Amino acid sequence: MSLALSNSTIEKYFGFLTKLDNFSKKKLIIKLTESIELNEDKNFKLDSLYGAWEDSRSSDDIIKEIRDSRVDKNNLVDF
Repeated sequence: MSLALSNSTIEKYFGFLTKLDNFSKKKLIIKLTESIELNEDKNFKLDSLYGAWEDSRSSDDIIKEIRDSRVDKNNLVDF
C-alpha cells in the first residue's frame, strides 16, 4: 500500500528538507531510491488479510479469560 501526497504537501516537505546538510540529503536520496527499487511480493494473496479466528480454546474459555483479566476500578488503593 502506498501513500500519495499532494503537490502542496510535497512542497512543505521539500522546504523542510532543503535545510538539511548535504550528507543527510545524500543519505535520504539513497534511502528513497532503495525504497523505489524494492521488489514487491508478487505472490501476495488478498485472502491472507482476513479469516476466522483460530484458537484451540473453547469460546467459554476465551470469554472467561477476558472477564478474569478485567480490572475492578472500585478497589483502588489511596496512597
